[in-house]
Amino acid sequence: MGEDYRQLLEHCTLCPRRCGADRLRGETGYCGAGAAVRAGRAALHFWEEPCLSGDRGSGAVFFSGCTLGCVFCQNYQISADGQGVEVTVPQLAESFLSLQQQGAHNLNLVTATHYLPQVIAALDLAKSRGLALPVVYNCGGYERRETLRMLAGYVDIYLPDCKYLDVQLAARYSGAPDYPQVVREALDEMFLQVGEPVFDDCGMMRRGMIVRHLLLPGCEADSRAVLRYLYGRFGDSVYLSIMNQYTPLPRVRVRWPELGRCITAAEYERVIDYALELGIENAFVQEGGTVSESFIPDFSGQGLAR
Repeated sequence: MGEDYRQLLEHCTLCPRRCGADRLRGETGYCGAGAAVRAGRAALHFWEEPCLSGDRGSGAVFFSGCTLGCVFCQNYQISADGQGVEVTVPQLAESFLSLQQQGAHNLNLVTATHYLPQVIAALDLAKSRGLALPVVYNCGGYERRETLRMLAGYVDIYLPDCKYLDVQLAARYSGAPDYPQVVREALDEMFLQVGEPVFDDCGMMRRGMIVRHLLLPGCEADSRAVLRYLYGRFGDSVYLSIMNQYTPLPRVRVRWPELGRCITAAEYERVIDYALELGIENAFVQEGGTVSESFIPDFSGQGLAR
């Protein structure tokens, strides 16, 4: 950690926004993060794709703050509202080890980019004390290639979103018109690091990449473009997760009324049919019952060593 850690935080350019905040002097970046790590939860999580959650759960650590800030984020309590508790690097490492002791299939780092130097230090410490779980890097896809290279050798499974390929949608809903170009480069780097999917005898993923795409109301054309791009670029070398779970939260309906409804069954079926027309075979789809605010976890600091 040491001097490299300080240099990365005193003029922060970890994410594509490269806001240059001096986090060591108390400034917070676009992501809302200062020098100390904040996280909302470290617990077994059963709502990931089956090859990650299995029957024992994924060991998910949810970090506070976000470099992207999508207006429809279900985890807004930590991504935008700053909920969570401060943890040191040794405490974070202890939480990782605790999840392993609880039987987690993997260690799932959720939205960790803005704390990457501290997270890497915690992984080093935890590994020196026996951490042996596959590491999942769960992110929104808005990643600098240079930052991702810091994770080479640390991450076994990448779990990014590919939210949009339409510049206007990315600007309106994430304030990031560069998202389409950034996510393309990020996905290339992730695949370069982890390669073809590898599963154990129980069907649990040990290495590889799953790219998620959440359907949004009225954005079916972009969803088709996303699937077309991903399959054209990676074929069946990555798994796709096509999600219908968009939940319209009250805070969104007023300012973005077009997002004030759920995805219809017909919309979702048309997108799945399109995926089949493209020839996509390695994909996860969702059945009914996934749209609910009850799927939003409690972010009161559960499972974080203090």
